[in-house]
Amino acid sequence: MKELELKYGCNPNQKPSRIFMNEGELPIEVLNGKPGYINFLDAFNGWQLVKELKEATGLPAATSFKHVSPAGAAVGLPLSDVERKINWVDDLGELTPLANAYARARGADRMSSFGDFIALSDVCDVCTAKIIQREVSDGIIAPGYEPEALEILKSKKRGTYNIIQIDPNYVPAPIEHKEVFGITFEQGRNELDINKEFISNIVTENKEIPESAQIDLIIALITLKYTQSNSVCFAKGGQAIGIGAGQQSRIHCTRLAGQKADNWFLRQAPQVLNLPFKEDIKRPDRDNAIDLYIGEEYMDVLADGEWEKVFTEKPAVFTKEEKRAWLDNMQDVALGSDAFFPFIDNIERAYKSGVKYIAEPGGSRNDQPVIDTCNKHNMAMCFTGIRLFHH
Repeated sequence: MKELELKYGCNPNQKPSRIFMNEGELPIEVLNGKPGYINFLDAFNGWQLVKELKEATGLPAATSFKHVSPAGAAVGLPLSDVERKINWVDDLGELTPLANAYARARGADRMSSFGDFIALSDVCDVCTAKIIQREVSDGIIAPGYEPEALEILKSKKRGTYNIIQIDPNYVPAPIEHKEVFGITFEQGRNELDINKEFISNIVTENKEIPESAQIDLIIALITLKYTQSNSVCFAKGGQAIGIGAGQQSRIHCTRLAGQKADNWFLRQAPQVLNLPFKEDIKRPDRDNAIDLYIGEEYMDVLADGEWEKVFTEKPAVFTKEEKRAWLDNMQDVALGSDAFFPFIDNIERAYKSGVKYIAEPGGSRNDQPVIDTCNKHNMAMCFTGIRLFHH
């Protein structure tokens, strides 16, 4: 198959629409549903991300994509009991490594992952399919599917769930093209191999980056490679925990990603883990309630007449002081940036979210104050020397 006609482009008024190959055949097969233009953008970007994560770490990888940027990305490390609970998989028994990866990827930012497009590095197994079955999702791309897993996925969205199988051996042409306003852009593909050598140039007084933090930095950088720029990624424990994408200002990237990382950690606080939810509440409603409860607009869910819709009894307010005290326990977080930090405000904001390890290109005229600020907080920072813009 050399081409596939699509219903429409980014918007319903953009017709005709298709994906096609100038040479050879498309490296995909649609096993179910009818993926659209944005679905395929998410699918192909997501597939590249998880393929590279698997190659870099040797672990199964998963990502949850929304609007051509990842909401979460992770490798298949085991989940703690608390992580199983905040990712809503504590009732599923033992999970496979691939299932762990997707549970982490989906759980990084559950609000943004609503209606995601999933990419898996490995053949989708039954355990992973059972997690996906319970989530609101638009589709999935993977190199294959176990027969039972495929049937589980086909049952989603009344049989219309988008399922794409990709040839894992497909190698794209080294030159890529993009057309804007009738004008064709051409560039070499970003074939940068992100590995541990990539983070070896440590420029701070603290030179210690343990193995676990090296994996987190690699996850952050590979995630950024497929995130709309400007972008910053916080990572911990084998997963992205906060991604700030598509901001014009780097400090806004850092603030956005840092707030998402804070929310990820706040969901692990006893005040949140013990919220008295009604048994029949839907998963998206539960996620929305938690997001409100840990945010500044908590009275939207705690006001009389509102809390009764979600909880069996009215929870106490999670105060600003209590949240700060809990966040002070967050440590050893890794941070990647797709371009250099021009000012120290990024470092100071990162420190508030427990960042200990940083990877950024370097090359700013303001590098030394940034290094000095890292030294003040005993952070270890490496200069990669390579920018990771993606548009």
